Amino acid sequence: MRFLIWPDWAADSTMNRTRHTAEQIIRKLKTAEHLLAQGQTVADACGVLEVSQPTYHRWRHFYGEMKAEEAKRLSQLENVNARLKSLLR
Repeated sequence: MRFLIWPDWAADSTMNRTRHTAEQIIRKLKTAEHLLAQGQTVADACGVLEVSQPTYHRWRHFYGEMKAEEAKRLSQLENVNARLKSLLR
């Protein structure tokens, strides 16, 4: 029988995962646009936003030029679709 032994550092996670709402993401993307227009790099903008560069690029790909109202509507539609799918199962 094999036992999995966790290293001491695995239980002491210093990185906490946070979930952002669509409105928060769009607000952060607009802030990043302003910072980039001022001549800062993407790495500097991500540091100010407190997100990683892959997260920034994923958000930009998904939300793009979306406005806060559109993002709110999108999340509402996703919730309705999830409810309908659960009813069909």
